[in-house]
Amino acid sequence: MNVLITGNSSGLGLGLTEELLATQATVWGLSRRGCPLSDEALRDRRCDLADLNAVPEALDRLLSDCLRLDLVVLNAGILGRIQPLHQTDVHDLEHLMRINLWGSKLILDWLIERQLPVAQVLAISSGAAVSMSYGWGGYSLSKAALNNLVRLYAHEMPDTHLVSLAPGLVDTAMQDYLCEEVDHQEYPSVQKLRQARGTDDMPDSRQAAARILKLLPQFSRDHDSGAFVDIREL
Repeated sequence: MNVLITGNSSGLGLGLTEELLATQATVWGLSRRGCPLSDEALRDRRCDLADLNAVPEALDRLLSDCLRLDLVVLNAGILGRIQPLHQTDVHDLEHLMRINLWGSKLILDWLIERQLPVAQVLAISSGAAVSMSYGWGGYSLSKAALNNLVRLYAHEMPDTHLVSLAPGLVDTAMQDYLCEEVDHQEYPSVQKLRQARGTDDMPDSRQAAARILKLLPQFSRDHDSGAFVDIREL
C-alpha cells in the first residue's frame, strides 16, 4: 500500500504513519517539522504548507519515484486561537486558510496535473465544520471550506474516491491548549473536551488512526465521493 500523508510529524498524522508502517505500507510524508520516525518504508520531506510556492517542488522531490498512490491523507492543519471571530485578525485567518485549505488544494492540483493514479483521498475535517460553535471561527470556517473543496474535486477526480472525515475526539497536543488554556466558562463547547480527556471517548492518536484505517473500505463502499463523514456516526 502506497500512502501520502501531510502533517505526519505529530498527532493523528504521526499515528497514521505508525499504523501504516506496521502493516508494511510505504509512506510518503510531508510536514513542517519532519516525521520523527525512522523506517526504510518511510520517505519524508519537510515542507511548510503555509508557503504555497514551496508545495509543488516539495511534491516533485518527494514523489519522484512514486507510480501510484492507494491513499492520500490531507491531514495537516492548525487550530488557531479560540476567540470571537470579530477579534480575530484577518491575516491570522489567511495564514490558517493557507495551511488548512489551500495547501490541500495545491496537492490535489499536483496529483491531477501529474496524472498520478490515486485510489482514495481522505481529508481530515472536524465536527467544527458543522457545529460552528462560538469561538471556533477560523477553524470552523477552514474545515467547512475543506469539506466543500472535497465535494468540488470529486467532480474533477472521477477515478478517485474522496471523503472529508471528522475523526472525532483525539488526544493530541491541540487538546493541551483546548483543555488547559481556554476558558471553558466563556466557551462551553470546550467543557466536553475536558470531560472526555483521559477516557475512551478521546483515544490517543494511534488508536484513532487504527480505527480510521479499519474503516477505509466502508468509506468508499457506503459513501459517495465528495461526502463528509463523521466517524462518531458510524
